[in-house]
Amino acid sequence: VQLQASGGGLVQPEGSLRLSCAVSGLTLPNYAIAWFRQAPGKEREGVSCISSTDGPRYYTDSVKGRFTISRDNAKNTVYLQMNSLKPEDTAIYYCATRWRWCSRIHSDFDRWGQGTLVTVSS
Repeated sequence: VQLQASGGGLVQPEGSLRLSCAVSGLTLPNYAIAWFRQAPGKEREGVSCISSTDGPRYYTDSVKGRFTISRDNAKNTVYLQMNSLKPEDTAIYYCATRWRWCSRIHSDFDRWGQGTLVTVSS
């Protein structure tokens, strides 16, 4: 099983980025996919998650209304559309997967991608 996160970069405040998590080696519709992030000196934080078969999803309060998670099972890819980015969104973003249902606890996820760096700065 492999998860490949991409799409990070440098963006100005109020800009947008779309992160992608390409998944191989498992049947994506059966799995929940989450995005976590970790800023320097901070704990890893759950940002968003989408459950299997496009079921329930969650967003952490600080990104509600700005970020949207979606999945394309035909492409084995999950996306995180990030709009109105703020400097406090700066972090390494990781995608992770677990069977069926979302969780806000990073230790519940058993497979992780390598991370992609998002920097929001003017």
